[in-house]
Amino acid sequence: MDSESFQLGTENLWAWLVRLLSKNSEWLNGKIRFYLPTMDLDCSNTAPEPEVIHHQIRRLYTQDQATWQSFINSLCMELDVPLELEVPLLSIWGQKDGVKRPSQSCGSSPRRKHCRKQQLELAKKYLKLLKTSARRYHGGECPGAGHTHASPQAYIPPILQWSRATAPLDAQEGATIGDPDTADDIDVSIQDLFNFKAPKGPRVTVLLGKAGMGKTTLAHRLCWRWADGQLDRFQALFLFEFRRLNMITHLLTLPQLLFDLYLRPESDPDAVFQYLEENAHQVLLIFDGLDEALHADSVGADNAGSALNLFSDLCRGTLLPGCWVMATSRPGKLPACVPTEAAMVYMWGFDGLRVEKYISHFFSDLLSQELALAELRTNERLWGMCAVPALCQVACFCLRHLLPRSPPGQCAALLPTVTQLYLQMVETFSHNGILPATSLLSLGKVAFGGLDTGKVIFSMEDIPPPLMAFGAVHGLLTSFCIRTSPEHQETGYAFAHLSLQEFFAALYLMASDTIDKDTVTYYVTLNSHWVLRTKSRLGLSDHLPTFLAGLASHTCHAFLCHLTQQDEAWVGSRQAAVVQVLRKLASRKLTGPKMIELYHCVAETQELELARFIAQSLPFRLSFHNFPLTHADLAALANVLEHRAAPIHLDFDGCPLEPRCPEALVGCGQVENLSFKSRKCGDAFAEALGRSLPTMGSLKMLGLTGSKITARGISHLVQALPLCSQLEELSLHDNQLKDPEVLSLVKLLPCLSKLQKLDLSRNSFSVSTLLSSVKVAITCSAVRKLQVRALNLQDEDSLKKEGQSRSLELRLQKCHLRVHDAEALVELFQKGPRLEEVDLSGNHLDDEGCRLVAEAASQLQIAQKLDLSDNGLSKTGVTYVLRAVNTCGTLEELHISLQNNIVVLTFAQEPRKQERNCKGGVPLTSFASPVASETSRSSRSISLSDNSLGDEGVALLAQLLPGLGPLQSLNLSRNGVSLDAVFDLTTCMSSVQWVFHLDVSLESEHILLQGAGTGRLQGCQMEPLSLARLCATLEKCPGPLEVHLSCKTLSDESLKTLLQCLPQLPQLRLLQLSHTVLSSRSPFLLADVFNLCPGVQKVNLRSLCHAVLHFDSKKEKEGVCFGLSHNSISQEGVLCILETLPSCPRVCEVSVSLGSEQNFRICLSREKEVGTKLRMCECNLGPEYVSRLASSLSQAQQLTELTLTRCHLDLPQLTNLLNLVNRPAGLLGLRLEEPWVGHVGLLAVMEVCAQASGCLTELSLSETQKQLWLRLEFPHQEDSSEFMANSLSQVNFSDEDNKRSRLLQNLLMSSSELKSFRLGNNALGDPTALGLAQRLPPQLRVLCLPSSHLGPEGALCLAQALEQCPCIEEFSLAENNLAGNVPHFCKSLPLLRHIDLISCKIDDQAAKHLATSLMLCPALEEISLSWNLLGDEVAAELAQVLPQMEQLKRVDLEKNRITACGAQLLAQGLVQGSCVPVIRLWNNPIPADVAQSLQRQEPRLDFAFFDQQPQTL
Repeated sequence: MDSESFQLGTENLWAWLVRLLSKNSEWLNGKIRFYLPTMDLDCSNTAPEPEVIHHQIRRLYTQDQATWQSFINSLCMELDVPLELEVPLLSIWGQKDGVKRPSQSCGSSPRRKHCRKQQLELAKKYLKLLKTSARRYHGGECPGAGHTHASPQAYIPPILQWSRATAPLDAQEGATIGDPDTADDIDVSIQDLFNFKAPKGPRVTVLLGKAGMGKTTLAHRLCWRWADGQLDRFQALFLFEFRRLNMITHLLTLPQLLFDLYLRPESDPDAVFQYLEENAHQVLLIFDGLDEALHADSVGADNAGSALNLFSDLCRGTLLPGCWVMATSRPGKLPACVPTEAAMVYMWGFDGLRVEKYISHFFSDLLSQELALAELRTNERLWGMCAVPALCQVACFCLRHLLPRSPPGQCAALLPTVTQLYLQMVETFSHNGILPATSLLSLGKVAFGGLDTGKVIFSMEDIPPPLMAFGAVHGLLTSFCIRTSPEHQETGYAFAHLSLQEFFAALYLMASDTIDKDTVTYYVTLNSHWVLRTKSRLGLSDHLPTFLAGLASHTCHAFLCHLTQQDEAWVGSRQAAVVQVLRKLASRKLTGPKMIELYHCVAETQELELARFIAQSLPFRLSFHNFPLTHADLAALANVLEHRAAPIHLDFDGCPLEPRCPEALVGCGQVENLSFKSRKCGDAFAEALGRSLPTMGSLKMLGLTGSKITARGISHLVQALPLCSQLEELSLHDNQLKDPEVLSLVKLLPCLSKLQKLDLSRNSFSVSTLLSSVKVAITCSAVRKLQVRALNLQDEDSLKKEGQSRSLELRLQKCHLRVHDAEALVELFQKGPRLEEVDLSGNHLDDEGCRLVAEAASQLQIAQKLDLSDNGLSKTGVTYVLRAVNTCGTLEELHISLQNNIVVLTFAQEPRKQERNCKGGVPLTSFASPVASETSRSSRSISLSDNSLGDEGVALLAQLLPGLGPLQSLNLSRNGVSLDAVFDLTTCMSSVQWVFHLDVSLESEHILLQGAGTGRLQGCQMEPLSLARLCATLEKCPGPLEVHLSCKTLSDESLKTLLQCLPQLPQLRLLQLSHTVLSSRSPFLLADVFNLCPGVQKVNLRSLCHAVLHFDSKKEKEGVCFGLSHNSISQEGVLCILETLPSCPRVCEVSVSLGSEQNFRICLSREKEVGTKLRMCECNLGPEYVSRLASSLSQAQQLTELTLTRCHLDLPQLTNLLNLVNRPAGLLGLRLEEPWVGHVGLLAVMEVCAQASGCLTELSLSETQKQLWLRLEFPHQEDSSEFMANSLSQVNFSDEDNKRSRLLQNLLMSSSELKSFRLGNNALGDPTALGLAQRLPPQLRVLCLPSSHLGPEGALCLAQALEQCPCIEEFSLAENNLAGNVPHFCKSLPLLRHIDLISCKIDDQAAKHLATSLMLCPALEEISLSWNLLGDEVAAELAQVLPQMEQLKRVDLEKNRITACGAQLLAQGLVQGSCVPVIRLWNNPIPADVAQSLQRQEPRLDFAFFDQQPQTL
């Protein structure tokens, strides 16, 4: 450095500089961190001494000339410096003009024009300054790169893999780049990142990698490489971190981003920016943490949008067009601004070789390197964790601490999980065995607060100085300068890695006594890992649930007790709560990313029971779609599968996979099917898969579809597959395999004895290879099927019988086969086995090739089909084919259509007996002649579709049909015929015995004759004469007959003609008019059909365009039905129909709904004066309609039941309706369903009933179902209230209300005719039950009081009262608390059939008199005692009693406490009697094997969840 340029001047100038900076110490500290980030600052001195200031600026002065000049310029621009002092400062150390410029932001003033030479000089200075700054900031100390004091610049490149269509110029897509063996100062993979073709405009590269893979490290490494001259294609490189950009609170321009926030030019930034624009193709901008910009905290939402907007404009090319943009991000949803042609690069971390190189750089001496590698090689789990560079660094740190203190081979055992890896690191902070618990928890509190608020950068106010010193000493915290404007910059602090912040947050959650257990479990969640731009908070908790799960491990118990100074129970309860949450999450239906995260959590807990539970809960087929998976992810999955007994199918569809992923599945014996579908799988993936396959003993199906495997990858699979003799299916579909690879795979067939399918579809191989494959298929006895276009080879494990002939299915579609290939194939076919099917469609056989194959067909005995479609067959060739197959006795169907290029021959399994020769006739058309003369007499189906027969040809063919013999079908579609030809064909249904089905659609030109009883005419305009002619033709057709007609419109005259002809067709079973517009008079015409044709059973008319008539041949019919649904019937129309009911005595049911269903149906009975039921739904019965409805109900004496569903009939209208309806005599039932029924109350209903003209005989109210049922008897009695009480014979009430229950009791007990009393789900209680017991009527048959809050006293009283009711048939006290005593009887109840005491808390002691009571009920058919506390004592009593009960059909003892001993006693009791069909014993404490043994001994014992025994009625 020139000594004269660095003269200090006078002592006064230096002293003034020290005094000025003493007043601006914070500003100076920021500059020191900016220019000298590695310099330690004394944070404890709040008022720095002049000596400290002097030392700091001396360090800046001696750094280099550029640094000192930049510092002086910043000082003069940003601090208040007097002009008389600024001039000497700038004249000696700063700008030469010596003029102070106002502080302003770049881009805020208009650009000035510059001469080219001046612009180049300014740009050259700035670019040099930019490199100097990059070298100073990134000179070998890459954050997270794993540097050590022994090797400060060591960097191990991770595995990088290209994705999408963009590929490097010198590498194939999917190839792994980055050579770990390359010298440290040469990193080839970094060059490859920008070595791809891109269209004009921005070149965008997105680097995707999970947390800890080294994305930020690589970004810093790029800066260092560029500063070192290794990226010479770029003149300028800028690196931005979105976590810092998120803190900017104002909008930015691009010059402000580059110069104000990154590095400012010494002068004239406008000229520098203009130069950058002109040379944008040599400018690289790196944005680290794109996913963090998408999840910016709401506080910085606007500024994040500003930074993201700049990034978007750069990607789109609207800013700095032509520049290079690189972004790093965690995998997930990228913003829309990322162009689709952007180069996607996946970062997969370290493979084994890279781990070894990292360790060799981390440990300085060879002995430590060998010891560390030996530890890793003995522990696959730890070795797998080291695939993540961040974890590899922590593992090396822990091993360096453990190796001197542990015996060989024991260190790795202390690091079984990621959480314990971090714990071991924390334990190294102990001093003399004392854990710094306060510092750890305080740091955890800071970490948790940051995660909770979306904060990753902290300030001095966030972290106390002692805690900051603790973090700095142990390398947990890093500091950096944050510049938000030219006038403002500050120091930021962050954890060395985001996962470190998550670990300390988890530690704080688990160990802090200020955090309750519920808060801990709140954070045990599973993240989808798909970034959503709609979220407003930073997605920072990727690993927080994993660390919480790891801390829940039993191996962390002692550490947590030591850290928290709490007892074991306190720590254990929190750990158990975390495990319980994971168990609940495992029972849910999860997406693929959440499942993988769950498996990581399970591995961290080391809980075997949890792993078993999740393993057994997995579905039989486990699929993962479209998200990246690493080796660690599959290792977590394999860890769970180790605890699964049943086989499983694994499908990975569209998932970017780390090349060495399959190695995680080594020894995974539970996998039965394994399928990968991804363009990301290449040769390295195939090599790793080849190492895993021989260890997967249960693997039956392997699929590798759509990959980029080449010959090298196939060679690894070919070596591994012979070791997989259990394989049944192998799919290598769509892999662009060439001839050598296909042949090497086909040659494996003899080695794979159990292989059933080999799929080599959509691969690139030649016809010669195809023929070689056919030869293997023919000569190899195992092959059952060969398909090309999709190449499938199938075999069978063994033939059913020795010597049984095999058959080969051959599909060679679109394989470019020509005539000479056909000759070779025919020769191979003749030497081979019986052919099941041959498909040669889509080739180039032409007439001669088709003739050769067709002639060989009769000799080859093809079992099913020969397809020669789309082979260039001409009219002449058709003749050749027909002559060739004329002697084939098994030909069943021939379909030839030159218009559609179809030639298909179908064969019968066995040769048929020849019935008669086909008669040759006059040529139908120029093409039909060979068909008539050459058609084989053994053909059963003929297709002449897509030809030119016309009406004349069809008429001639109709005459020839009787001489052709029985056919299965005749297809005449698309032959240009009219309705006249249809009538000619209709006559065939009577003259030709095999024709039972005629399907005609003139619109689609479809004509088909078949053997079935249906006639279908579509798109034919049917006039009255045409219909009469059609019906006359159909008279001779045998039955049963169905006719389907479809035309645009059908006039009333045509419909009337059709209906009048129906009596002439007694064989008719169905007439359907579909898609046919009918007039408004058609319903009346259709209704008259019941009188015209007695055979009509049912008529449906829908929307006046669909009508169906059903016919019945029976003379005696119970009734007919007329459907008028979807015909837009109005409310007025419904009432008009009701008014006609008195004149329609045969109507038995009318059902109408005016809602969306639009249903309307009228049913008529054969007998007169039958009861009529009327159902009305959504008919909107307003007040104006109630009187008309009441009048109709009064006059329709045959109406017995009315159902009104959601008809808007409120309580006053119901009162009016019941009052107006009056009849001379009879019963009328009313069922009402309205919303207000759910809350109206019984009292209001009774008041309404009291005003009815008839007398109430039945009442049922269900507030839950919102239904009311009542039955009225006419005529009206003088004392209606007394008659109503005496005539009630059934009461049902099922709702909670104690007052209404008492009202019901008082009201109904005055009835002397009450036979059924059901009152459930209420608060009846013992007092009401006691009163009820005193007034039970003697004719009572049913008493059901379930869930009525009864106790033993009330129940016993009711049971004793029943002794006065000899007619009782059913008795239920289910779901009441009868723990004290079971109701029992002292007198016989001869008619009692059912006792229900379900869920009454009855134990053996309470049920001691149960058997005696049962003996007094000889008619008992069912006893329900499930869900109680009954044990073996009651089982013993029942075993003695049950054989004596001859009518008993079912005993329910589910969910009790009966053991195997009690069940054995019941089985012995059943042997003595044969009346009991089933005893239910599900969910009793009886072992499964004992239950199976007892059921084999006595099948009437049922232990299943569902009742497996038939119910006896």
